[in-house]
Amino acid sequence: MSRIAIPTRDDVPEASRATLDVVHQQLGVVPNLFRLMANSPAALAGYMGLSGALKRVLDVKTRERIALAVAQVNGCDYCLSAHSYLALNLAKIGPEEIALNRSGASSDARADVAVRFAASVARERGHVSDADIAAVRLAGFTDAEIVEIVALVAENVFTNFLNEVAATDIDFPVVRSAAA
Repeated sequence: MSRIAIPTRDDVPEASRATLDVVHQQLGVVPNLFRLMANSPAALAGYMGLSGALKRVLDVKTRERIALAVAQVNGCDYCLSAHSYLALNLAKIGPEEIALNRSGASSDARADVAVRFAASVARERGHVSDADIAAVRLAGFTDAEIVEIVALVAENVFTNFLNEVAATDIDFPVVRSAAA
């Protein structure tokens, strides 16, 4: 059971309701993460702003691969469950690739560099080496894309940490970080 209330749409602050309605329109459901976040209209609005902007960078497969790698680094079962579901059903990533992504790798050469870099950023809390930056640049990533990878890591660290603090009830097919 979640340690922080996961309210219904009608029980969230008024300022969060319209955002939850948008989530429902987009996904057909409102996952527990969004209802949890809706306890704070400011946190929900901030997350939605960052998430919305980052949906326009890189490609959906790379974004999901990064989310899986970061969730595994942080041991967040909620986010592993959600992003495994999204990787399979939205990004059309197969189970073997998802397993690689969770280990901080990819079978796609360019994505592999991005995922390895993202996992390193998460694991090292940003203290990456010059060689890490050189590898990303050598793979053809621009400075803007390097910033975007770091932003994707930060977005996922926020949801990982929030879900771990709250012990959010998983409302996706369950994936456990310990089962990697």
